[in-house]
Amino acid sequence: MAVEYRPAEPGRPQLQIHRSPRRRRSASAALDGGAVVVRLPAGLGTAEEERLIEQLVGRITRRHRRDQLGGDVALEARARRLAARYLDGVAFRSVQWSSRMGRRHGSCTPETRDIRISDRLASAPDWVLDAVLVHELAHLRERGHGPAFRALVRRYPATERARGWLEGYDAGRLAAATPGDDGRLPAVIPDGDGRAAAMPDDDGRLPAVIGDRDGPAAADPSSSPQDGDEFPSASSSSSC
Repeated sequence: MAVEYRPAEPGRPQLQIHRSPRRRRSASAALDGGAVVVRLPAGLGTAEEERLIEQLVGRITRRHRRDQLGGDVALEARARRLAARYLDGVAFRSVQWSSRMGRRHGSCTPETRDIRISDRLASAPDWVLDAVLVHELAHLRERGHGPAFRALVRRYPATERARGWLEGYDAGRLAAATPGDDGRLPAVIPDGDGRAAAMPDDDGRLPAVIGDRDGPAAADPSSSPQDGDEFPSASSSSSC
């Protein structure tokens, strides 16, 4: 098995990349001390391999960052403070980080009063995370995006600044999401926590259910409708 060592760079830890001819249908990554160990099938194209490494390492480092911030307990306490300060103490059932969101920054399900925040925002500035939380909390008062809703979210003073930051962030992610050398998207797909992941079936379809360490298996959000609202992004058709 070939092993490549890459030194740490700003914003990225040291990497150990293992390429195995015996590994054909999965890729994984895990923290080992101060390094991230990435395990890949041998023979991937350069662009596909680099994109997969970036995706796996990104998910591992985001999980590490959200744990540094105190995980779901600290996020929920943060939401409670924002609700008390800007939204008259609106009540919710839960606020949790999620690694399942593709393009979304946050989501709210008013029926259950549950809020989920993309763990990509664990590395965002505090005022961006707060703006997304206020946006989702406001949907517990106003389900639509009308004048009453906009008045609520404008109570948080950095709302428009955060929107601009997120638009730039999304534009950068879209620019980086390009096909491989052969014009195809990656054949090996990492799962929500960066561990083993299934490749598409022979008919080109991904498995109908994708597991995640945050909870029980869930339908793939890219192919299944989501309840509730999502914080608008440059890559989303939602507007606010």
